[in-house]
Order: sequence, then structure tokens, then C-alpha cells
Amino acid sequence: MLRLFLPPNLAAAAARDAIALRVEIDPAGEPPPAILPALALLQRWCATPVPPRFIQLTRQQLRELVTALAGQPAFLWVNAPTAPLPWEGTALSGVSEHLTAVAANVGASLADARAPTRGAPTPRKTKTLDLPAAPPLQVDGTEHYLALTLPSREHPTYAAALELVKGNGFILEPSNRRWWLRDRHKTLNFLAAHGDRLRGMFGADFTANFEKNTAHLRPAEIAAEIGEAGDGFAVTLGLRAGSADDTQFRAAAAGNRSYLEADGKIFLLDAARLQRLAEAQRALSGQPGAGSAARRTHRIGAARVAEAQEILEELSPGFQPPATWRARTEALRNLSALQPAPLSAAFDRQLRPYQRVGVAWLWHLWRHQLGGILADEMGLGKTLQALGLLSAVAGEGGGSREAGVESPEATTETSRTARTPALDSRLSVLDPRRASLVVCPASLLENWRREAAHFAPQLRVFVHHGENRLGSAADFTAVDLVITSYGTLTRDQELFGGVAFAAVVADEAQHIKNRRSQNAAALRALRARGRFLLTGTPVENSLDDLRSLFEFLLPGYLDRIPEGTRGDERAWFDARLRAKVAPYLLRRTKQAVAPELPPKLEQVIWCELGPAQAALYRAMQERTERELLDLEAGGAGEAKLRFAALTQLLRLRQICCDPRLLPENPNSKTQNPKFEESDSAKLEAFRELLAEIVDDGHRVLVFSQFTSLLDLLQADLDGQGLASCRLDGAMTARARQAEVDRFQSSPEIPVFLLSLKAGGTGLNLTGADTVVHFDPWWNPAAEAQATDRAHRIGQARVVTSYKLIAAGTVEEKVLALQDTKRALLQDVFEASDELSAKISLDDLRALLK
Repeated sequence: MLRLFLPPNLAAAAARDAIALRVEIDPAGEPPPAILPALALLQRWCATPVPPRFIQLTRQQLRELVTALAGQPAFLWVNAPTAPLPWEGTALSGVSEHLTAVAANVGASLADARAPTRGAPTPRKTKTLDLPAAPPLQVDGTEHYLALTLPSREHPTYAAALELVKGNGFILEPSNRRWWLRDRHKTLNFLAAHGDRLRGMFGADFTANFEKNTAHLRPAEIAAEIGEAGDGFAVTLGLRAGSADDTQFRAAAAGNRSYLEADGKIFLLDAARLQRLAEAQRALSGQPGAGSAARRTHRIGAARVAEAQEILEELSPGFQPPATWRARTEALRNLSALQPAPLSAAFDRQLRPYQRVGVAWLWHLWRHQLGGILADEMGLGKTLQALGLLSAVAGEGGGSREAGVESPEATTETSRTARTPALDSRLSVLDPRRASLVVCPASLLENWRREAAHFAPQLRVFVHHGENRLGSAADFTAVDLVITSYGTLTRDQELFGGVAFAAVVADEAQHIKNRRSQNAAALRALRARGRFLLTGTPVENSLDDLRSLFEFLLPGYLDRIPEGTRGDERAWFDARLRAKVAPYLLRRTKQAVAPELPPKLEQVIWCELGPAQAALYRAMQERTERELLDLEAGGAGEAKLRFAALTQLLRLRQICCDPRLLPENPNSKTQNPKFEESDSAKLEAFRELLAEIVDDGHRVLVFSQFTSLLDLLQADLDGQGLASCRLDGAMTARARQAEVDRFQSSPEIPVFLLSLKAGGTGLNLTGADTVVHFDPWWNPAAEAQATDRAHRIGQARVVTSYKLIAAGTVEEKVLALQDTKRALLQDVFEASDELSAKISLDDLRALLK
């Protein structure tokens, strides 16, 4: 049972953003699920497992509580403690109308605070405390004295009221049971320090005599004034007390006076309000040691507007910023207010609702020449959302193709065929426009190219890598999107530094978390209207990761931390960092968007073979063709040709996974010592993927048909210090079950390596919610069966399945086959079934070419 008692002067308290709330929680038994979100909010605000009996809330906080407890009989008036307030739909009668619109992340706050759903509690009797309606604390007096009459002992505020008068020098007069304070200085200091508590927490009754004699008393208000100043704003923040100036405020502070006199009035200086003002001044100045001042003007850059809005709203809720200020902040605070990005109907149809919001968020930042981190959990389509932004930017770029000139084969062919550094003559006739740039790990270049070709085929894409490179800054004007790797960007830093890009998107942002690295330096040197990062793990080791990322995103935005800063001062800078980056970091989890998602997500990750791996693959292809031609010339039968083709197909598959799997002598079982870990494009892509999986707190099943590949992966995991389980066909049934039980009962083990044949069926591995098919060469049904080890009854999370495919190889050809022909492959790759495979020899030879 949760009971929240509101003050009778709620309207006035809400206007001051100081709403006193009395909290009663029944400690017996388990709390009902309906009140868990509200309890989580109270615990978060109070930073204690059990909220205190009295707390003070802002309008926004009370609104969150009302939303969390919609329909629950939890709210009561403190002076009517037996009658819960009625609900009118989702509005709380007599309360909701006093709570103005709050920040748009209320829903997110509730989502963060919401505890896991529990089973319905069994009915139980709860002791209800019925308090008699008793008169509250009564206040009488003038500016020279105060006379307080405490409520009855049965009143819920009696103990706190007694502590208040005893702690502030009041003397009890037994004859009339009043507590007296007879001193003008003490009286005004008391009213300044506790006036809000009297009205809020205690719901005090002020006599007509007091109201008449103190009509000239006023609280010194905090006022904010905002004006445009160049490309930023000038924010003046300070106390407003008639015509009083800083000299008078300093004199009051020096004389230990919480009040000052001006214009025939007395202005009360609430110590708590002054403290909040000083903290705001320090936050706006960016210096924890900045001295407090009654009034100060701060220069606020455009990027800091959203952060400053939060600070000012807490102090001066009624301030009126200019329209340009509101345009920058409203959409960042309320994602539903974002303007949709200008996408084609075809592109828009491919987006899920949360992805449209993500693209609109990126578009809003780009339009205002800002940057941001899209930090959605893996599997939610960060690449697709970034392509939405780049498509919108290309449409905004101004340049248009000349009539009758076809777009070059940049999207599909440019990165696949060798070309001279300068683009061919067809590119030179296109209207100049600013290109955008994507920087990603080399293992993801092909994936980006294919995603762009699939989702945004209208974009003219050039993959700048290896021998296929642009020669000068002028060449960039002929394409919409350039994709390159971090290593290539570092080597061609001078070339890229001469280009002004429309937008730069850096994928897998962990590559620049070390600000001193060459990758980070090369990225920071780029010029662009908008800068964006994609990463599911914006913080891996410490908040310094974020500082490095924002040096690229918004140079100069974060406060510089002086050398040697420690302790509380370091904590202050860290707190400011969190507040400042919040508007420019968007993260959604699968759980938060699960209603929009299917129960299982599937994604292909394309891996471009490196030079050594590609050369080995081509050599094996040529050798295969020669051997088959020689066999045919020698009169070999179809069975012998099929066996030879299957054997060579096995070699090509091994090369696609890791060249080390291919023996130096094909007749030997020893792995090829000529190749290193770095020669496997898939291993590099897998490491990138695994880092995000583990950092996001997910657990993964990794399937392969090669036990020798599992050996390599296990050694790599051991080298990284990652615990793993393993299951393959050489294990006994008892050992298999022991590994399954160990994985299911050990959340600290993130990886389970399984051979597809041994682990593809009959297992329940719901401890994992991610599946990686390292070499997905089984028929679709077998692959789905393997994925369903995690995606089955008992799995409460969305399952994501990834296929690692070597681009331009036999693996890609299999995916391109029609479903009817893919079904024929179900037995092809069983070494024991090569003679009974139903696929034709012609189909096998087509795969080998």
C-alpha cells in the first residue's frame, strides 16, 4: 500500500515548483506491481531504498508520479487523509490541472524506473491509519514577531512542526500554547528560510492579521533573460528584488541577513533558492569554483541550449526564450515534436516507427549544424537510420543530375571493379554538390555498400579503399556518399582534409575512444556541417570515452578539466558531462521498442576479403577449374567429378571463414601456418560484433560447421579473457548436457561455441538472445533450427540472428539462389552425403566459378 498526501495549497506550491509530499508505505508483504514504477521513481529521487516520510517535488516529478499511478487510489489531501482523490481518466482531479507540461522524456523516465513485472500478489489485509481532520499549523504575526500555534498531536505534521519551532529559537507561552519569536531580524530570516515549508509541507493557515501586516514582504525571484548574440545566446540569470543591485545583495550576505529592503518592500532571500542559483551559475559558467553572484550574464553557444534549458526551467519556470532558442530545444526534449526527415516514400516504408524517430532526430541535428551519437542497442538498425539521414542530406544538397545523364555504377560496381583514382568522364558532367562521408572498420565496408545499394539506391556511392581511391578533392563532388575505413582515412588524411563534407558518419565509434589515437585525430580533422557517431556502447571504460567522442562531434562543447582535478571537483565535471551530452545521445533498447519488433531479427553482415585472403581464394578457384577440366578430359564420370567439386567447394568455404583452416598441403590435416589472424575478414568482423554484444550485456550462440574453426575462435576468446562454453560432435551426451547447464546457469559466460551439426537441434539455450552463424551454409530450415536454440519458449527477449557472409564468394552465390535451389543444398555439405546430394553438377560448378 502506498499513500501520498498532498498539501491543500497545491496550486501555489506547484507554481513555485516546491510541492511538499508526505509518503506512507505499508512495509508488510510484497508491494503490488501497480505501484512498483512509483516506488522506483521515489527511490531514484531520494537515492535511498526507502523514501523518507517527507519529500519536496517539482511539478515534473509529481506529474511523473501521477502518470505512474494512473487509476490507483494513492493520492490524498493531507487535511482529508481518508478520502483518496478521484480520477478522471488519466487525470487526477484537483491535481493534474496544476501541473504544466513537462519535459518530453517522462515516458523514458518511467520506462527506466519501471521494475520487472511480477506475478499478481495474493490479497492481504492492510492496516489503514484513519486520522481525524485536524487544523493545521497556524501562523500569526508581523515582520517584527511570529506566533505559531502547532496542530494537534494527532496531526501528521505535528512532530515536524515541533522540531521546527524548537530548532529556530521559538519560546512556548503556556497560557495560550503559542510559540513566539520576538525579533525582527530573526523573524525575517525565519520567513526567508522556511516560508515555503510552512506553505508546502505543513499546509499552514496564515491569519488575516499576518497577511495584512506582511503584505510588503516579497520573495526575491530568480529571473532569466535570453537574447541572441551572434551564433549563440546571452543568458542573464540572477535575483530580482525591485531596484536592488549587487551591492545590496552583497551587503545582506555580509550581514547574515536573508532579506533586503528596496522600493518600500522587504525581499526575502531563501537560502535554498540562493544555493540553486549559485549551482546554476557554476553550471552555466562551466567552472565549479566560480564565485556566486546575484546577477551574471553567460555566453551560451548554440550546442549548449538544450542543457541550459534544463537548468533554467528548474530555477525560473516562466522564463520566455526567443523563438530560435525554442526551435533548438523543443524537438530535442520532445521527440514526438521532431519534424520528419524528407525521405522518399519508398525509403520511408522500410522504416519502423522508432527508426523514423531516429532519422528525424539526426535530421534535426544536421539542420542546426550539430552532431550526435545514435547509440541504439545492436540489432535496431543504426545503419539504416544513418542512411536515412544521408539520403535526406543528399536531397538537400542542391546539386541535381543533368537531364539524360545516368548515374554511374558507383552504388553497385564502383567498389567491386578496379578503376583509376580519378573517376571516369561520366562523373565529371554531373553538377557539383557536397558529398557525405561514412568511416567504418574495413570489415564493414562491404556491408555499408550493400546496405546503401539496397535501401537508398538513388545515392551515388563510392568506396574509397585499397586501389580504388579518389584522386583529388574535386572528385568528391561527383558522388553523394563516400565510404572509407579508419585506416584509409588516416593514410589519406591530407586528401580528406581538403573536402568540406555535408555530413560525416563514423561507425563503431569505439575506434576513436582513445583521443590520442591516429583514428581520432584523423576524424577530428575532417570538415563537415554535421558529425555523427554510431555505437551501441558509447561508454566502455569510463566517462573519458564520451569526452573523446564529443571532441569529434562538437569540438569545444565540453568543459576542459584542469590537470590534477580529483574528488568532488572531478565528480562535478562528470555530472556536468552527463547533463551536457544527454541531448545529443539517443539510445533505445530492444525491450523499449519490442512492441514494434518481430520476435526474431535477422541481419547479414558482409565481409570484404583482404588482399591475402582474396588472392588465396582466386588461386583456389583457378586450381579448381583446372582440376575439373583435367578430370573431364581424362573421361572421369559424374560421380568422380561431383566428389572433386565438393572437395574444392569445401576448400573455398574454409578460405571464406579463415585461411588458416586450409592446410598448406590439401592432403594434410595441419593448418596452414602462412596466414595470421589478421588475414581473416570474418574474424575481424566477428570481433567488432562480439565487442558490442558483450558491452550491451547480451549473450551469444556462435555456430559453425567446422570444429577446427571453433578451435580458432576459442583460442581468440581465451586471448581476450572472455569465458565461453563449447559443444561439438566429439562430446558425450553427458558432457553436452553439462556444458548446456553451465551456460544456462552462468550469466557471466557470454559466448557459447557450437558446431551446427551437434548443436543445431534439441537444445534449450534461452540464456542467449543473440545468434551468430559464422559460416551459414546450411539450408534455411537447418539454420532456423539452430537459431531457435535461443528463440523458443522461455525466451523473454527479442532474438537477433547475424550471418557473416564473405562478399563476392561462393557464400554470396548461395544466398542469391532461388529458394528451390537453396533447398537442394541441404545435404551438399555433409561429407558423408556427397554422393547422394540432389544438386546437379552444373549447379555445383556454377558455385565454384
